This record gives sequence, structure tokens and C-alpha cells, in this order.
Amino acid sequence: MDKDEKYLILEQYRIYSDAKEKFIDRQFSTNRFYLVLNIITLLTIYILSTLFPQDMPVVILSFVGVAVSLLWWMNIDSYQILIKVKYAKVLEYLETKLPEQPYQKEYLSYKELKKNSKLIIFGDFQKVLTLAIACVYFVAMIYGITNLIKYSIMA
Repeated sequence: MDKDEKYLILEQYRIYSDAKEKFIDRQFSTNRFYLVLNIITLLTIYILSTLFPQDMPVVILSFVGVAVSLLWWMNIDSYQILIKVKYAKVLEYLETKLPEQPYQKEYLSYKELKKNSKLIIFGDFQKVLTLAIACVYFVAMIYGITNLIKYSIMA
């Protein structure tokens, strides 16, 4: 391999590595969007449930919240899969053409840490948070439906 070819591989590696980091930043922005959307929806449910005796807005917003949580969960999965593909398939391949392999070394260190301890992965935390928020929506939906049934029986 000549010097120009090595330089081109290094530049491709650098560009792809930067693109991967931007992709991860985009994932954080997306998660922030879903978190803010959920907070606004939960606050709206709380306000509507205290202001109005009928529970139809609570049921509808809770249903919307469950759907948003499901979309958030799927989004987290999609980003995790795409990041793994970008790492494992492309950067790892490019590293085989370089004298050093920093991502490979980082990954091996990460695997060792995970094997030896209960390492909490941010993606797993995101999924637990998403599931917890979906459960809050589900409880609010059940509460609203039972109140609607109770009010319709009383009427």
C-alpha cells in the first residue's frame, strides 16, 4: 500500500468517525425531544385531570402518550442498531487498514468492563425510562376509563 492510499484510508476513517459522532449527537437530540414531549404531555394530563371532571381528555392524551413512548422505544432501538452497524461494519473494517485500531481497543475495554461489573448502559437506561413513562400513561388511561365508566353508570 502506497502513501497516498494510506492517506485516503485515514481520511475516510476520520470522516466516517466524525459522521458517527454527529449521528450519536442526533440521537441525543432526538431523545431530548421525546423527553420534553412526554413532560409536556404528562403536565397537560395532570392539569386537565384537575380542571375538568370528565376524563375523556385524560384518556385521549394517555393514549397519545403510550403511542409516543412506543415510538421513542423504537427510535432508541433503531439508533442503537445503526450505531452498531456503523461501528462494527465500517469503522472496524477501516481500522484493519490502519496501524492502530482505537475503536477496536475501546470496544474490547468496554466488553471487559461490562463482563466484570454491572455496567449500566445509557441505552438501557433510556429504555427503562421510556417504559416507566409508558406505564404512567397506561395507569392514567385506566384511571380515566374507569372514571368514564363510573360517570356513565351514574348518569
